[in-house]
Amino acid sequence: MTQGEALTILKTGANVFLTGEPGSGKTHTINEFVAWLRASGIEPSVTAATGIAATHVSGMTLHSWSGIGISDHLSRADVDRIATKEHINKRITKAKVLIIEEISMLSAATFEMADQICREVRRNELPFGGLTVILVGDFFQLPPVFRREVSAGGGSASGGKFAFESKLWRELNLLTCYLTDQYRQDDSSFLDVLSAIRSGDVEEMHYEALMTRKVELPEDLPSTKSDLVLGVPKLFSHNADVDRINASELAKLKGRSQKFSMSAKGKDSMVEGLKRGCLSPEVLELKEGATVMFTKNSPQGRFVNGTLGTVIGWGFDGAPIVKTKDGLKVTTEPMEWQLEEQGKVKASVAQYPLRLAYAMTVHKSQGMSMDAAIMDLSKAFEYGQGYVALSRVRRLSGVYLTGLNQRALEVHPEILKKDRDFRAASDAARDAFNEMPEAERVTMQQKFVKAMGGAWMENTVSRRQEAGGRKKNTGGSLPGRLAETLQAARDAKTLKGAAKERGLTVSTIVKHLEELAEIGKLTRGDFAHLVPIDITDEIHEALTDNKDGRLSPTFHALGGRHSFETIRLVRLMRK
Repeated sequence: MTQGEALTILKTGANVFLTGEPGSGKTHTINEFVAWLRASGIEPSVTAATGIAATHVSGMTLHSWSGIGISDHLSRADVDRIATKEHINKRITKAKVLIIEEISMLSAATFEMADQICREVRRNELPFGGLTVILVGDFFQLPPVFRREVSAGGGSASGGKFAFESKLWRELNLLTCYLTDQYRQDDSSFLDVLSAIRSGDVEEMHYEALMTRKVELPEDLPSTKSDLVLGVPKLFSHNADVDRINASELAKLKGRSQKFSMSAKGKDSMVEGLKRGCLSPEVLELKEGATVMFTKNSPQGRFVNGTLGTVIGWGFDGAPIVKTKDGLKVTTEPMEWQLEEQGKVKASVAQYPLRLAYAMTVHKSQGMSMDAAIMDLSKAFEYGQGYVALSRVRRLSGVYLTGLNQRALEVHPEILKKDRDFRAASDAARDAFNEMPEAERVTMQQKFVKAMGGAWMENTVSRRQEAGGRKKNTGGSLPGRLAETLQAARDAKTLKGAAKERGLTVSTIVKHLEELAEIGKLTRGDFAHLVPIDITDEIHEALTDNKDGRLSPTFHALGGRHSFETIRLVRLMRK
């Protein structure tokens, strides 16, 4: 199933399980869905199974959102106590669409406990109290940390390890959307290896392909012995050695270290959750020459979560200057990790988006796209660990193996069987929706938006077009955030000025303008003045030469002289 086909199904308001291989665009698809919901005036509740995953989506863990915390089971008294907490009750009562990221790492028992609280708060015996539920994840990746659940005091808990083993999973009547396109790896031989691991069909040729990437390194020197692997991070199956190796490698560098402390805003408990999930440390210690990894995507497209580089100096304000593996010099700026609820930022932390990259755990690498990594998979102990580690890397040439055991090439046998069911269910859903008349799909989407209390924006567009003419839109019928951005874009002299006026990043401003264009609420005159006229033709020509529609080739064709946001604005002007 393509991302577009999945998005069509998501917009109908069905309960959906969105899955696919690493790099297939699950996060991108769900972000598009969230943007569409917000443009329609519907604020989703975005949660995740782990703190790290929660920081990636500006949400909170499902445990915190539902109020269950670290409980193993809930008694009747526990359910009553949690459901009557004012902030939990208010949050769940207001919720309309619940998104749960990294569902593979959520146990069946935790899944069911969150459901219990929702049913109790909403006084509704439908799954999750009648909320529209979107589950996102890949069960071939790291499984939940499992403890045998005990039912006590009237509470109910499933003995199943995975969420799909719960009776609740069946009650949700989920439509499965299995994304099949690949956006991370473009190395066909490496994709063959990953596909073989995923299907449980690893043969001698796949093993031999991996062993061509075998390197010999001393146990405690992950990246300094050989020029071949200089500056490449080492992934561990266990936590114990990561801090020791990073500290040891930093200590070997000459010069004084610079320390950067994280700043925070918001309620202490929420801030602590953000700090635990943030890949950048609370106190970042660096030296010139340190190998680092970016921990967040650049709004300007200059780096992504997983980009490697070396600290080459300090800016006039002391900010780290990093030279990436591609030779790009980046003067870093602090970036924010936020926790949002009902469209409002409840807490945030700010830190330079960097971490030492001599070593990290496989667990913390989940969700990253890496150019290269050294992997000691000789001690892999959990199904999926080897697959997660290998699938972080874009090409086989970026894999450096110091060890490999049999378990590293195995995935859970239960998942192998279940995956066939997921694929078949996805094919059936795709065929059913592709055969459905367009008018019927649109009607389903309209009914969903109306049921959620949102505004079907295309209705407004049609009436305006029928009325004749491209009258300048006042933004009066728009959701507040889009109306404010539209006004800021009209008033500002530059894109940065509009971002400053709104207190948002330039990338978010452009995203809002793209949303406005999609629903027919933007004219060229609203934003064309934000692009300097002397560079418009140059970017326009580069976009014309780029046939595949992706932004990266255009960015590189222009030599990195213009930001991704500026290129996106010119692309928008062309439409």
